[in-house]
Amino acid sequence: MSQIRVVLVDDHRVVSRGVRSYLESFPDIAIVGVAANGEELLKRFDEWLPEVVVMDLLMPGGMDGIEATKRIRSLSPRTHVVALTASVDEARLIGALRAGAIGYVRKDSEPEALLAAVRAAARGHSVIDPALAGDTLHDFVRGQESELTEREIEVLRQLARGYTNREIADALSISEETVKTHVGNILSKLHLAHRTQAVVYAFKHKLVSIHD
Repeated sequence: MSQIRVVLVDDHRVVSRGVRSYLESFPDIAIVGVAANGEELLKRFDEWLPEVVVMDLLMPGGMDGIEATKRIRSLSPRTHVVALTASVDEARLIGALRAGAIGYVRKDSEPEALLAAVRAAARGHSVIDPALAGDTLHDFVRGQESELTEREIEVLRQLARGYTNREIADALSISEETVKTHVGNILSKLHLAHRTQAVVYAFKHKLVSIHD
């Protein structure tokens, strides 16, 4: 069985030990490193080469979780970041999203939520805590709503359900290139930077339910 290489970044040892113990109880997950801050993560990144980083947003030192997320995504686009946070500060959450985090889980969520987010992130899919996909992200969509075509709305729904371009193409009986074109149009019309932001938009505007 291929294991998901995961690094935990949190300055609270009790939290990181608890998360490590939980995630390592599943055979498909390997914790390859634990860092107390963003600087340590970057220093040892080439040694660990994680597929997924579970990142605390609030850490001491000169680099918080948002900056660390931005640098990791720039350094290794194939590495996905799941923000694990106790904070409900809107600016911080939006900052993490814009920095490139793909998953968002509160520290008081059920452990299964984090497990689902890590597994989804390893596949390049987004899992967003329902509480963070609601009013907290009210200002995330910066532009005015633009008119999406029926097909674009359907593609957006499929994106929010975590489907890849190939899976969307198969579901809608269109080519993968056509899906890429629709995704580009969606991002452009909604003034969004990447797919994860489109997922948040879909939840916020009730185009898809968290239970879908």
